[in-house]
Amino acid sequence: MSRLATAEDGRDEVVWADGAPVSDLLGFDLGADGVDRSGLGALVNSALVAHRRLPMLDVIFDRAARRFSSTLRQLSGDNADVAVDNVSSARFGDFVQAQSPFGVIGVMRSAPLHGAMLIAADPAFTRQAVDLLLGGRRGAGREDDRALTAIELAVAQRLLQAMTADVDEAFRPVDRLSLGLERIETSPRFAAVAQETSVCAVAKFKVRLGDRQSRLAIYAPYATLESIESKLRRGFAAEADVVEASWRETLAAGVGEAALDVVAVLADRVMRIGDVQRLAAGDTMTFGPANDPRVELRIGAAAVAAGRIGKHGAAIAIRLDTPIDSRASALAAEAAQ
Repeated sequence: MSRLATAEDGRDEVVWADGAPVSDLLGFDLGADGVDRSGLGALVNSALVAHRRLPMLDVIFDRAARRFSSTLRQLSGDNADVAVDNVSSARFGDFVQAQSPFGVIGVMRSAPLHGAMLIAADPAFTRQAVDLLLGGRRGAGREDDRALTAIELAVAQRLLQAMTADVDEAFRPVDRLSLGLERIETSPRFAAVAQETSVCAVAKFKVRLGDRQSRLAIYAPYATLESIESKLRRGFAAEADVVEASWRETLAAGVGEAALDVVAVLADRVMRIGDVQRLAAGDTMTFGPANDPRVELRIGAAAVAAGRIGKHGAAIAIRLDTPIDSRASALAAEAAQ
């Protein structure tokens, strides 16, 4: 219950009893540690966030995992396997706190998205990749409590560039993002692409290089994905590139084999119907100046090119003075059909 009380300065103030519904709503209940555990305070301070259902995002991460596996096999020449461990949602601040200070973070930026995403690798992944690419002892233990060297950072940058291209390809069935690796960072503070309370889609991957395991993660703020969120909500997207390429090849082959009637016009003039009806055998018709040997090529009623008449062997030939007007020829072909 609530009551109206009078403060010492004479102003009225509302005092709510403990356990009142409005008290729960606004969050006035302090726990033993002094942290607000109820109402709006609980919502703000909660580390658990609702996971948005974006079916195509799960498909994209699965495609990215398969591409990661192929890329690592090509680069390392050894057995490599990448699998999606978990796809969830988390606040960006939780990522900053959980990131190892000795890992590496790649900032992926896309102009169409007007934002950035992160790809993070733990120290074990970087050192395993260095061992495989530079001929180190496979299976040898390496210390994880030190900063990465310049060589290790260069190798990590090369790997993250290749993986950024894989992520970009994984998004192709949804949209063309033109993702690129903008930079790499070793400190999460310098890779802040969102506010700490911003919610991100988090995909965690298990990586097996040779006989050792490591982890990768992709962080995509929902604010960055907002422009394509409607496409990510779809339940299915075909392999657009494959379908469109096949359709374009079929169409191009069909158009290239189509037959058209090309007419070479030496001259033309406009006549009245009565004059045409009075024409008889032996009459003479005059056209343009005789000193103009130009010929006009037409498809239907559309002129597509011009040239000069000549002779090639026993055949009449025309040498083109202008290139074929592809737009006019396409319109003429459509009209002819």
